[in-house]
Amino acid sequence: MISVRRIIRRLTAVLAAVGAACGLVVAGAGLAEAAVPNAWGFALVESPSGPVVATHWAESVPSPVPVAFPGAPGQVTVRFQGIGFFKGGVVHATAVTGQFAWCQAQQWRPLGGAELVTVRCYGKGGIPVFVPFTVTFTASSGTLPGGLAYAYVYDTGAGVASSFNSTGLPDTVTVLAPGVWRVQLPGPGPATASGGVQVTAVNATAPAICDIGGQAWTASGQVIIVRCYNVGGVPHPSGWTLSYQRGRAITGAQPSHFAYTVNNTALPTYVPAPPAVNFNSAGGINTISNGGPFALVRFPHVGFLPNIVFVTAFAPAARICNLNTVWGTAAGNALVRDVVCYLPSGAGAPAESFTTYTSK
Repeated sequence: MISVRRIIRRLTAVLAAVGAACGLVVAGAGLAEAAVPNAWGFALVESPSGPVVATHWAESVPSPVPVAFPGAPGQVTVRFQGIGFFKGGVVHATAVTGQFAWCQAQQWRPLGGAELVTVRCYGKGGIPVFVPFTVTFTASSGTLPGGLAYAYVYDTGAGVASSFNSTGLPDTVTVLAPGVWRVQLPGPGPATASGGVQVTAVNATAPAICDIGGQAWTASGQVIIVRCYNVGGVPHPSGWTLSYQRGRAITGAQPSHFAYTVNNTALPTYVPAPPAVNFNSAGGINTISNGGPFALVRFPHVGFLPNIVFVTAFAPAARICNLNTVWGTAAGNALVRDVVCYLPSGAGAPAESFTTYTSK
């Protein structure tokens, strides 16, 4: 059996290497002082069984390719082979399909050095169905300079189970009504719209839809409303995860090529504003082109493999947003064709949405 001391030595060394590759500073005094994040992984799963897509996966440490294992109908467990040393953290998932469907997390846990992430996807009427999906796991500790840069919360629906804030201040969650929560992420930052947000339903027993229901900004922190619904679009309690990023990737890391934006108008083609919600690590100008429920998102100068994309609806009522196909990567650009949003009935419906992209 590997001792805890050996695991800590191994992780400290690996995190130092990863931090150097990402331009981060890693303290050498032990795991508690490791760079943010401690560990992360992402993958595109196109089959319920076998290795994930070779060009769309990465882990924060050198690892064998993640592998998918089927379970109940619509259920897949993804084994990230080298990052399973941290309890807590958060998971996000997005369906990648030309049909109405969504994917939610069911559970995640470390086992034998691997992180096991179970995702289940649903179609019309909440019927379980396998569709391709993107998935990410990340866990963090420690702090970052420069105000609120990265935070996450996992709430079971009955209380917070996992939380992180890069300022070291405590995140808080308040129940406003059945299926509605106010999340407060404290820490200095812009008092105007900034950053990107992702929300994913977490429910091991029933289909659930969870969206960003509102957002406010102050100089001392972010306030985000999370809303969850049953399959009919009626507000209903569920577990959920939320991640906030400002100048960092959705994994909490800071690779050289990542971007995020929000589709917040119905203009045919535009540059989202203000600039703080339309971030591109390579200095490119992200643009969005709308056509009914479809939105074409362009991330210039950051399109390098391996990479991954996630989307989340931003609406006061139930909406489901997914990717209707795998994004393109060419000539250093990433093209997300398209983000598509639906009513819970399955009818296409334009909706505001957050899109986040990262490469390794």
